[in-house]
Amino acid sequence: MLKSKVTKNAIYRQGDVLIQKIDRLPVDAREVEWDDRVILAYGEVTGHAHALSTTEAKMYSWQGDRILEVKPGAKLVHEEHATIVLPEGFYKVIQQREYVPEAPPRDVID
Repeated sequence: MLKSKVTKNAIYRQGDVLIQKIDRLPVDAREVEWDDRVILAYGEVTGHAHALSTTEAKMYSWQGDRILEVKPGAKLVHEEHATIVLPEGFYKVIQQREYVPEAPPRDVID
């Protein structure tokens, strides 16, 4: 059986959410509390969400960035996209931005 190698800066995309593998959790990152799911982004019209179970992941805030800690077997799910099984580690969460002339950039929402 072949094992896939996770590169240092592996990138995963699910719709308008991009997550990029990072080396470690920054020392002064602060944990963000969630009830049952860690939500990376909500859909604008449908209310669907890009989410992971809190048993599989934790979210942190650091200098305006969102950092995701993922446990083995964590699944990023969304009702309209394929599920992504993420390797264990830390990830920076990046929300796709949209350029609108004469307006500030805004997050893209499914």
